Amino acid sequence: MNLEDDKKFLWHPLTQHQLHPEHLLIKKAKGVMLYDEYDNEYIDGIASWYTCMYGHCNPEITSKVAEQMTELDHVVFTGFTHQPAINLARELLKILPENQDKLFFSDNGSTSIDIAIKMALQYHHNKGVKKQKIIALDDGFHGDTFGAMSVSDLSIYNGPFSDYFLEVIRIPAPNKENVKQSIAIIRELAKKNDIAAFVYEPLVQGAAAMKMHEPKALNELLEVAKGENIITIADEVMTGFGKTGKNFASEFMSCLPDIICLSKSLTGGIGPMAITSCNQMIYEAFLSSKMEQGFFHGHTYSANPTSCSAALASLELLKSSEIQNNIKNIEASHRRFNEKIKDHPKVKNTRQQGIIFALDFNVNVDRYGDLRYRLYDFYMAQGVYLRPLGNTVYILAPFVISQIELQRIYDAIQNSFEII
Repeated sequence: MNLEDDKKFLWHPLTQHQLHPEHLLIKKAKGVMLYDEYDNEYIDGIASWYTCMYGHCNPEITSKVAEQMTELDHVVFTGFTHQPAINLARELLKILPENQDKLFFSDNGSTSIDIAIKMALQYHHNKGVKKQKIIALDDGFHGDTFGAMSVSDLSIYNGPFSDYFLEVIRIPAPNKENVKQSIAIIRELAKKNDIAAFVYEPLVQGAAAMKMHEPKALNELLEVAKGENIITIADEVMTGFGKTGKNFASEFMSCLPDIICLSKSLTGGIGPMAITSCNQMIYEAFLSSKMEQGFFHGHTYSANPTSCSAALASLELLKSSEIQNNIKNIEASHRRFNEKIKDHPKVKNTRQQGIIFALDFNVNVDRYGDLRYRLYDFYMAQGVYLRPLGNTVYILAPFVISQIELQRIYDAIQNSFEII
């Protein structure tokens, strides 16, 4: 296999190629394992960015996709519909928060956020009100497209483009200490009647090294936003589908979002797909005898039938007793590991939400500093794939991981204390 052709032809994401020109070639994957060209195996401790939650190449999913590909591979979703999309909508709405009524398809998490922002802005426009400002949380990350970058707060991604963004006001991730101040900010901003939406990651900010915040405080913010006619947008691209201990992190709050963005593990890692769901109030604002008040957004591969089939199979797995028991076992295993290492002098703090576990080392380093790469290489040498961020290492492994495989991850993390 020719890695020189990789260097010659390919431009990898989130990579400074002058500093890091080499990439490991993965030739196959199965269950929780990745295999390189030399047949070395690596436990996928982050489910390939939280997508392959039912394991790589899960036959329950791949068989349904193969079957669908021989029946209907693709058809444009404007002017046509198809049964896989209808079936997926019906089954997904059964487990989404109860106020969600309509699904809009696209093909990635960033775009699902852009769609949500456009829905919110046009919702007010269609009602004859110009609202162009958006509230978002400090340290949030919502994607790489322009709307998603506008509401994100990671400067390493946004720096060259920040002068061209939508107007966004940031407030801290909510906790009991700051929630009253944030409520006051929202109420003051709302007096000008120009706040269109509040975009947030419920409970866990993934790209911010799994920062976690409190459901009670977030619920208070949502109630205030709803009272001020601000559209609430939950970014569940990372948190959705069982990772936080419920099907969706939004279920931890009684005040439910108007719009929810979904992707990543939606298809179990097989095929790109995203969904932006909304309540009936949002949808009805686009119903009009005026054509221009419709929602003019669409993608070539929207509601691709094979991706819909993968998503349907993934939902069946999520609802199964086997996966639900696995989730409980992983949560309990993380709690035991936390008790073992939380007081170690190299550990600054730990946190857990559902099967998401994060550990901060007791050092101060840059997000992409030297320690991050030393830790990455150390874990890979032990057959464990993790992606440290700054001084944080986190685990978000597939639901099908065994206790033996989890222990290998824990051992690798504990062994890495020696290089901190």
